[in-house]
Amino acid sequence: MTLPETPNEAGFAAFSAQAGDDSPVVMLNLLAFVPDGGRERYEEYATAVAPLLEKAGGRIVFAADSSPVLLGEGSWDLVALVEYPSRQAFLEMVGSPEYAAIAHLRTEALAKGELHPVSPVGELPQR
Repeated sequence: MTLPETPNEAGFAAFSAQAGDDSPVVMLNLLAFVPDGGRERYEEYATAVAPLLEKAGGRIVFAADSSPVLLGEGSWDLVALVEYPSRQAFLEMVGSPEYAAIAHLRTEALAKGELHPVSPVGELPQR
């Protein structure tokens, strides 16, 4: 499988081990663009990945420009939540030859990026 960034092997192994779980997964994308054209290059990637995302049954749940950080030291340009019907759907998409052909657009766009799979925690305490 070809991914634009070097995968965290332990994280990927844990994620892949749950590939048989048919519950949806949301991917938290934290993105910092390279100066001089990174955002535009990422927009090219977003256009190219849209049909692959649709084919995988995924959807963008939320995307927004980031504001200055209130806690912590990280800095991001864009934050996005992308939902997939299952972990296996995500793995099949990023493992496809079609994705391999466009992955360079994401790599070229980003100074840094993080991808965190998240799942619902159940009910939260109510006030």
